[in-house]
Amino acid sequence: MSLYTVHSIEETWKVAADIAERLTPGMVLALTGDLGAGKTTFMQGLAFALGVKRPITSPTFTLCQEYETPRFKLVHMDLYRLNGPDDLLTIGFPEHLESGAVVAVEWPERGGDLIPPNALHISLKLSTDADTRTIEITQNAN
Repeated sequence: MSLYTVHSIEETWKVAADIAERLTPGMVLALTGDLGAGKTTFMQGLAFALGVKRPITSPTFTLCQEYETPRFKLVHMDLYRLNGPDDLLTIGFPEHLESGAVVAVEWPERGGDLIPPNALHISLKLSTDADTRTIEITQNAN
């Protein structure tokens, strides 16, 4: 487990850049946190560190955004509006994994058992100070 306390967007992006170095094709990132906790900000830093040059926005309404990086395709999914795991199948989750994409999933609890047990879990939590967040990163062994 790794635990970070960040006080700015730049510090959040630094943590995301550290994670970007560890990513390999086919990995799943399970991003948890309340609305406004910084999941999209984290994804912006991750994508930037991976070489994505276009703006990163939350896929809350589109459900899925794809970005090409020099190393692999980065897929950003937001499951907030899904009813359950069956909906995740219909938006191509298994196909993205099979293709070797790195798939970052917000609201992973809505994906049920489709989220692999060895996913990299990234939990973002707000603090009493509006500019401070904690980022906890854990991963179960295969």
